Amino acid sequence: MRRRLLLSTLAVAIVAILLLGIPLAYATHKLIYEEARQSLAREASSILGGVALNLDANERPDESKIAQAYPGRYIVITLPDDRVIAAGPKPAPRTGLLTAGGTAGGVHVQVSRPAAEVRDEALKQLLLIGSLAALGVAVTVALAMFQARKLTLPLIDLAETADRLGSGNARPRRRRYGIAEVDRVAEVLDRSAVRIADLLAASREFASDASHQLRTPLTALTMRLEEMIEAADYPDVVREEGAAAIAQTERLVAVVEQLLARARHDRTGAAVPSPIDGVIAQQVEEWRPLFRRDGREIRITGEQGLVGMTNPEGLSQIVATLLDNSLVHGAGTVTINTKQGASSVVVEVGDQGEGIPPELEPRIFERSVSSGKGTGLGLYLARSLAVVDGGRLELINSRPAVFGVFLRQAAEARLAEERVVIGPA
Repeated sequence: MRRRLLLSTLAVAIVAILLLGIPLAYATHKLIYEEARQSLAREASSILGGVALNLDANERPDESKIAQAYPGRYIVITLPDDRVIAAGPKPAPRTGLLTAGGTAGGVHVQVSRPAAEVRDEALKQLLLIGSLAALGVAVTVALAMFQARKLTLPLIDLAETADRLGSGNARPRRRRYGIAEVDRVAEVLDRSAVRIADLLAASREFASDASHQLRTPLTALTMRLEEMIEAADYPDVVREEGAAAIAQTERLVAVVEQLLARARHDRTGAAVPSPIDGVIAQQVEEWRPLFRRDGREIRITGEQGLVGMTNPEGLSQIVATLLDNSLVHGAGTVTINTKQGASSVVVEVGDQGEGIPPELEPRIFERSVSSGKGTGLGLYLARSLAVVDGGRLELINSRPAVFGVFLRQAAEARLAEERVVIGPA
């Protein structure tokens, strides 16, 4: 491309110089010869005037003075009595001459000069024009090389940027080149890099969230299958554990559907009035065997029969995350307490462990924040699930750790919907 730009610019410059230079050279050549003839005619007229004055004064024209006054000229003066006076050096035979003459009062004057002198002067002017043309071509080549470099280097840079995007390096370069069209392409590539980076980040986030969210139900399902294998000789136990395994599989399907909804950016939530006792009982049934293996218990306290606005699958995930967090990081008995708040239904999950270190307390719900025993995703995802349904997840107490899930009351949610429906337009 650089070579094509250089050749095309050079061709345009040469054509322009030829179109201008050839007429200019012709006009200059013609002007020099015309100026030389006019100069000889003026000299002849001036000599005629001088000779007329000499004749009026009955004096003979002095050829030496005339030759001195017009150096380089060969002057022939013919007087009225046919006398001939020659002044200046006589040119050699067969020498090309440029001649002009004039006649007045019976006096004829002829002034000549070598044509070679005029030709040399014209040649000098033509050489000057040719030199300027060559200089113009050189400057054009230099500017063409500069312009070609200015145009091709950004394109090479943009090609490298596009190649980097294709290889997965989606960091925008933010480079601009002072060329509007090229800068436009650079801006588009930078925006594409940002979008690709967002897509890659979302993909990695989805993979991390999926692995974390699926780990808990898969662990519970594995535990149920182990119980079934150990109780193979007891059909009633196998039947009970099989039913629990089916329920756990259904919960796993719900988790997958939630993850797919998140991947489609479906953040609207599906909160409905839901009894929370059943959700908590199901989670306690699933997690109690794991806690018993570690010599720990789960206790349910508080008010019964509470109804909150939530997605049951989402609330199950939140409670499962809090129980898993307590199993890994806590100690002692885990207490799940339900109560009716001033404007919400509250589910508190706490244990008797050492609690949350002071340095982690302000950032406990941030992504990838962990004490080193987990992925740092559980509490972040649990809070996200609570927010989707219009609730919130808060840290009520740090040491020992007590978390609270605040759900909207069903009556308050219905009242809000009625306000929206019957409110002024």
